Amino acid sequence: MPKYWVPALERANIIIDLIANHPSQLRLIDISKKLEINKSSMYSLLNTLETLGWIQKDKSEKYTLGPALGSFSSAYFRQFDILETFSMKAGKAIEVVDEHIQLGKLYDAEVFYLAREEGSSPARLVTDPGMRFPAHASAIGKIQLIDHTYEELIELFPEKDLPKQTKNTVADVDELWNQLKQAKEDGYVVEEQEGSIGFCCVAAPIYNKDNQIIAGVSFTMLENNWPEKKQLAANEIMKLAKKLSTNQTL
Repeated sequence: MPKYWVPALERANIIIDLIANHPSQLRLIDISKKLEINKSSMYSLLNTLETLGWIQKDKSEKYTLGPALGSFSSAYFRQFDILETFSMKAGKAIEVVDEHIQLGKLYDAEVFYLAREEGSSPARLVTDPGMRFPAHASAIGKIQLIDHTYEELIELFPEKDLPKQTKNTVADVDELWNQLKQAKEDGYVVEEQEGSIGFCCVAAPIYNKDNQIIAGVSFTMLENNWPEKKQLAANEIMKLAKKLSTNQTL
């Protein structure tokens, strides 16, 4: 634990995370039991968070996230210059491939999804803007790992055996390392049903003016469309990534 650590803030963060994952499902007693925090302390924490607008309580005494967090979220996304450019440029690639495109940024061993532009496919993706997902199980995450050394991967994934999202998820750091070496050579990476069964992805890296990877962009499609569109999608996602790489900041 870091030297300067505030347990009350950690508790508040755990509570908010729990409510975010179970909106309109939990009352005070439920949260108290799940987190093993006594009711008196939990009441004080929830009351403070509610007063600040971070959470809110409905008529059935169940909690959801509050408007203050919505404001923070909007402010968070506004700081990324690349979002406006992504919104303008992604449409051209979608015209060619007609599949969903996502933009995401790597944070440690996870990808944080920033934005999405949709093709005509009715497919419902498992990731939405604002969500986090394991980097090793997603094309958009893997492509941002290509500039890591093997030692840095080991530090990022100390267990070496990687958590499975599906039966197809890359098994360990050594296999991931081999995938990343190939991706660095190709300029893109593919992911076939590693993050979610029935979906395949191809991603390319976005660079800043210092030639550092700052984000990734990917096409996601149903497995039925993959054989026909795989190479076309790879070509178009690399073109889009190159357009987004000009003097962008994140």
